[in-house]
Amino acid sequence: MADEVLSQAEVENLLSAMEAHSARSGGAAEIEAPVLAGARSGPRVREKVVPYDFKRPERVGKDQMRALQSLHEGFGRNFSAALSALLRSIVEVKLTSVDQLTYGEFVFSLVNPTCFNLLRAEPLEGNLILDINPSILYPIIDRLLGGGKDSGPVSRRPLTEIELRLVGRLTSLFLQELKRAWEAVLSLKLYVEKVESNPQLVQIVPPNEVVVLISFELTLGELRGMINLCIPYNAIERVSSRIAANSWVSYGKTSATPQTRAALGQRLDAAHVEVVVTLAETKITTADLIGLRVGDIITTDKDIHTPLDVAVQGTTKFRASAGAFKGCKAVRVDTPPLPPPPPHLAK
Repeated sequence: MADEVLSQAEVENLLSAMEAHSARSGGAAEIEAPVLAGARSGPRVREKVVPYDFKRPERVGKDQMRALQSLHEGFGRNFSAALSALLRSIVEVKLTSVDQLTYGEFVFSLVNPTCFNLLRAEPLEGNLILDINPSILYPIIDRLLGGGKDSGPVSRRPLTEIELRLVGRLTSLFLQELKRAWEAVLSLKLYVEKVESNPQLVQIVPPNEVVVLISFELTLGELRGMINLCIPYNAIERVSSRIAANSWVSYGKTSATPQTRAALGQRLDAAHVEVVVTLAETKITTADLIGLRVGDIITTDKDIHTPLDVAVQGTTKFRASAGAFKGCKAVRVDTPPLPPPPPHLAK
């Protein structure tokens, strides 16, 4: 092992050779180390060089990208259910990718014409983009107008005024579910500012600005199409600390405090509950029910002095007696609250 250790003189000779070679080449260069006497030659270890594209800097962290993916996966499921109810047909919405790229790359990847919605998401800065591909947009419009499964070839033209009104129902539903998905991170006020058919006419940020592109695939029967949500980085830069996997997802249960109990009690005090008083119950035949006329009397087995059951939200809570108060029919509570019934007897 001693012959593998370089002496001080050998180290100085190696450094001198590197400096001389660098001076002759006019700059830094990779130098092959000379094989010194008595030293064993082994395989050279090279570090893996990863290219870095300054046109596409990675400005959104991996934790934030994972958080955005989890957030919009839940959004996709909710939007799928809401859209299926709107169209009265099964629609599958699947999150396909969450990427970061430049705004120029996003715009040039879109078809023309398309449904290019310019969104405002207060209090976020700037604008967001919602792009709906015509391959799925026109079948949805056809479905809203009462069409069947066969919608014919996809049109390559801008939307008409009537079609824009119908698309408004789709975008409103999208924004409603998006707002609900983002409530855990930030309360957003979302609305559509403008709708364009040519995406290259709208420039919300410089072409080399980084954006987060969230893509969904919609499946309606045999038809498929993409919906893209474009979020510029400068719009979420100020709230980027909130978009983290551990900042808005909580798996544990927190213990109640006197403050939370008081706040919950104040909200419950103002809640409306249904109170039902059952005077009596009986059974009659369908023929007798059909033959009832004004003035007929239905007899029951309940005595007039028997307490009445007072039910709150379907659960019997008090016993009361019937009477009148200030000219109105009323009941007087005669007993304290009754204990809840056993689970096997509860309705």
